Amino acid sequence: MRIAFLTAPEGVEQIELTDPWQAAVDAGHEPVLVSTESGKIQAFNHLDKADTFPVQEVVGETSADSFGALVLPGGVANPDVLRADEQAVAFVRDFFTQGRPVAAICHAPWTLVEADVVRGRVLTSWPSLETDIRNAGGTWVDEQVKVCDHGNNKLVTSRKPDDLKAFCETFLDVFSREAA
Repeated sequence: MRIAFLTAPEGVEQIELTDPWQAAVDAGHEPVLVSTESGKIQAFNHLDKADTFPVQEVVGETSADSFGALVLPGGVANPDVLRADEQAVAFVRDFFTQGRPVAAICHAPWTLVEADVVRGRVLTSWPSLETDIRNAGGTWVDEQVKVCDHGNNKLVTSRKPDDLKAFCETFLDVFSREAA
């Protein structure tokens, strides 16, 4: 399955990109780095610049139709930039409209809030997003990983890098079941 990994040009938390990416590769999926601009993205280890990664597809030139699922890595700046980009928000919303599974970790649910897709859903995130999620009509829980089966698609969320092992195992299981 082709899995879109959506990031801003700068600010993604590197481990929240690379660990799920490698897990997808190891499971036989094809991860694709999608961003709002062509070229390379700049990842971070917290506030320090880390590695760069080549963008494979640009959000305005691709669509949710091209992918079986979506992963939204975190980092504070990454979803903050994405939620201000109309094409990125529409891209995320399309996965929900089409019933495709989505996984988001840490601060990534900010983009889900902007896409207006958390209403009626139970999810987790970095704790500082609790009020934003509740104000957007979602229910926030403090759990390592949460799977929400609401509407026509599944949403997998996790809180932080310490949850990556459970996050990866869970989203891969959900994505595989949804593809079957």
